Amino acid sequence: MASAMVSASSLSGFSNLIASGTRSLKKGIMWGSIGIGQTILEKFQAAKEAGFDGVEVMSHLDRNEVLRARDATGLPIPSVCGALHWKFPLSDPDPKIREEGVAALKVALEDASAYGADTVLLVPGRVSDNVSYDDCWNRTVEEIQKVIPLAINLKVKIALENVWNNFLISPIEAASFVDKFKTPYVGFYFDCGNILVYGWPEQWIKILGRRIAKVHIKEFSRKIADKQGKGAGFGVKLLEGDVNWPAVMKALDDIGYNGWTTIEQPGGDTTAGLKDLCDRLISIHNS
Repeated sequence: MASAMVSASSLSGFSNLIASGTRSLKKGIMWGSIGIGQTILEKFQAAKEAGFDGVEVMSHLDRNEVLRARDATGLPIPSVCGALHWKFPLSDPDPKIREEGVAALKVALEDASAYGADTVLLVPGRVSDNVSYDDCWNRTVEEIQKVIPLAINLKVKIALENVWNNFLISPIEAASFVDKFKTPYVGFYFDCGNILVYGWPEQWIKILGRRIAKVHIKEFSRKIADKQGKGAGFGVKLLEGDVNWPAVMKALDDIGYNGWTTIEQPGGDTTAGLKDLCDRLISIHNS
């Protein structure tokens, strides 16, 4: 496995940037966190008014409408989240389901290329009572390899997200999985909140290093999860859970990450709620 750490020389001048208080992480918001607006344009407008720099959209939307909203608001689209990877997982025992998953991933890559995005978020598969860990690994590798030529041609990265799918549940394993593809067009979409169930985000960031293509900002409370069930842990506002945001920001600084941090968080169901999310993200950036 290649080293997860970047060299000191590659960070020349970076520490001075942070020390001067000018960390320039970009403020994104995921499509599902924009709870107001009926049309694509209205959602983009709401995100812009709240202060976000860009919007991560779902795949399989009306491309013309998305492009019109992007151009009308001036908000870039840094990434596209696959809309069908849960429905058609690449690890499914049924080859027809896997074929549908590959087709959906190709559409997501084409959407991203059309929008000027450089990353597609993919949940790579899931381990279950009828999908063993090794089968999930082998099937997912085989199916992703079919799509890599398209990703390279479109210059769009496939970024694998850590989510509660019983797969890639340690940072060393996740890094090894990414490295198996031997291409910069497969990376990792790191979610800070998802990881709190079985780890610490700052540790994952250190190990994944250059493999991180994008970052999801999400809060989680272990205390609430322990009392009310795992999913309830997400029912807490940014900065009020158990993510150690100063440690996360330092870890991102240490690996030289200076790209998009995209909120995937409840609370954006009103104009004031969206503004509050953006303000809290700014506070995280300043941690």
